[in-house]
Amino acid sequence: MNDAIPLLDGLDGIRLPAVGFGTYTLTGQKGSDVAVAATANGYRLLDSAARYGNEGAMGAAVRRSAVPRDELILTSKLPGAAQHYDDAIATIEESVFRTGLDHLDLYLIHWPNPGDDLYVEAWTALIEARRRGLVRWIGVCNFLPEHLDRLQAETGVLPAVNQIEMHPYFPQTEQRAYHEATGILTEAWSPLGRGNEMMADPVITAIAAAHEVSPAQVILRWQVQNGAIPLPKAASPERQRENLDLFGFALDDTEVAAITGLGRADGRIQDQDPATYTEY
Repeated sequence: MNDAIPLLDGLDGIRLPAVGFGTYTLTGQKGSDVAVAATANGYRLLDSAARYGNEGAMGAAVRRSAVPRDELILTSKLPGAAQHYDDAIATIEESVFRTGLDHLDLYLIHWPNPGDDLYVEAWTALIEARRRGLVRWIGVCNFLPEHLDRLQAETGVLPAVNQIEMHPYFPQTEQRAYHEATGILTEAWSPLGRGNEMMADPVITAIAAAHEVSPAQVILRWQVQNGAIPLPKAASPERQRENLDLFGFALDDTEVAAITGLGRADGRIQDQDPATYTEY
């Protein structure tokens, strides 16, 4: 692993770097090249998904990277249309085939889709895929505490990771407290808010000026200090390096609280509430 990035330990022996690399929209040769550059710039965790259409590109990046395979963690995700057990197994197998690797390191259920009531069935497929060595660790995305409680009650297995929307306008305080209490690692998708007004928020910019860093670095550092693993995406090498340069400064408790205080009741980027949202 990159010694400059702290590691977080969790359930089932999982160990993840404190910052990962988001790959949404990074496809084809260009996307693969960006991911290879990211590994050269220090990233060791690449986050892909079947829905992103880039498992092949990210698998190629892992194979092409100068970083040893056992130091890279490639993630993919099960789409909502494949939550029946047999469909899930076949989809996981296809995910592995597309990467050109012999296994995936982390595999997640992309959304619970509670209206379909298949997420426990899908979870049993992930447990089987782990048993077969198709994947090393298993987890979920966007699961609420009631979904996680049900997984544990019906299978006896908690996810190692729950990847959730998290940023200053949606700080997920209660969800993160549940994760901390149960040992689940929190990953943050859209950690920078997909370019919304957050980056120009006066609270963020004032703290950035005080530390002589960028607003993005302040937001990412806030997530790290809250125990989450942000997954920023950046195409340029300069931005990639900047988004990893988070460990030479620290926010004080007042600054952390001020950023958390930016949370809004309507803070979700696209109003995707896991209690009702369905993703296929």
